[in-house]
Amino acid sequence: MLVSMKEILVRARAEGYGVTAPNVNNEDTARAAVEAAVENKAPMILDIGYAANQDIVYFGRMCEDFAKAANVPIAINLDHGAKYEHAIWAIRAGFTSIMVDRSTLPYEENIAEVAELVKIAHAVDVSVEAELGHVGQGVQYDIDRDAGLTNPDQAKDYVEKTGIDCLAVAIGTAHGQYTGTPHLDFPLLHKIFNTVDVPLVLHGGSGTGDENLAKSTREGISKVNLATDLYMAGAKSWNDEDCVHAGPGYKLIKAGYKAMLIHYMELFNQCGKAW
Repeated sequence: MLVSMKEILVRARAEGYGVTAPNVNNEDTARAAVEAAVENKAPMILDIGYAANQDIVYFGRMCEDFAKAANVPIAINLDHGAKYEHAIWAIRAGFTSIMVDRSTLPYEENIAEVAELVKIAHAVDVSVEAELGHVGQGVQYDIDRDAGLTNPDQAKDYVEKTGIDCLAVAIGTAHGQYTGTPHLDFPLLHKIFNTVDVPLVLHGGSGTGDENLAKSTREGISKVNLATDLYMAGAKSWNDEDCVHAGPGYKLIKAGYKAMLIHYMELFNQCGKAW
């Protein structure tokens, strides 16, 4: 069933578990994610990024059909919506959530642009995620790691002024593969969790390590974005079988992606949490 991301994450925060948000960019990965949710009686958030699939309207409607046919709660979220029109396209396509990324703007501009889209989205029951601080790139982790950590007091002000439904925080993760050793600032996470009353989101889950991720979902993170680990698992599945034909190869990629996703679902304790 198709639900808002807010509905999924409010429950996760209240009950102390995390929800995977796999990056899906084609039919196979979307089907794999929905199948994993159904088989494990778990809620699921499908993250669709414009950078990976520019036809978010057509693909979003496909994912909407998958979600409506499922007997578990599924939300569809626009990941890192960088432009105003992308958010509008997503809302019109049936997405139940949009992530408005204005984290590189000056603080007051960030607030103004996010608040405007919150007003539009909430008018049609679409939830909104936004980022405060900045999650950098793993390839320059030693440089980016401390550059944009989220300030707890500013986070409180930001949530109140924008009206967002969940907040993506920077506590030491990075996008993509790491060149340094991931170090999450759990005392900072605790401060943010106790300061704001909306669910918290962790970007850059891949490569962060099972121990770090499991601890983060036990101690305040409600949504974990995943991409690189899932796609690498799919590629490894094909390579391990030494497959030379596209048809079987695509099935292997889907199976590897799905198996890694289920691993994280179990790690975050979201299995069996469907309603």
